[in-house]
Amino acid sequence: MPTVALPAAARVARCFHALSDATRLEIVRLLSHGERCVCELQAVLGAAQSRLSFHLKTLKDAGLVTDRREGRWVYYALDRKALGEIADFAGAVKPGRHAGSCRAACCNDA
Repeated sequence: MPTVALPAAARVARCFHALSDATRLEIVRLLSHGERCVCELQAVLGAAQSRLSFHLKTLKDAGLVTDRREGRWVYYALDRKALGEIADFAGAVKPGRHAGSCRAACCNDA
């Protein structure tokens, strides 16, 4: 069985922590449709700007979203590579999938 390179555990932990909040999950869902400015997110979520900024900073610090400034507006987008790493990690740790790191006989019989 070929081994799968998993993202560093600390990075995955930061991502899962960032995704452990319902508001941040909703932000990710909204950004999955494309780039959004803070004002759009604020209107849809009905969140105060300061609360939304906190959640966006958490997602950005985890590497899940990127931002860009255009004039006085800040636009946020998903970092699809980071989401792909989370999906790869989750896929590799499913029951019955050991990614070659298991010392049990089931992995040595491949």
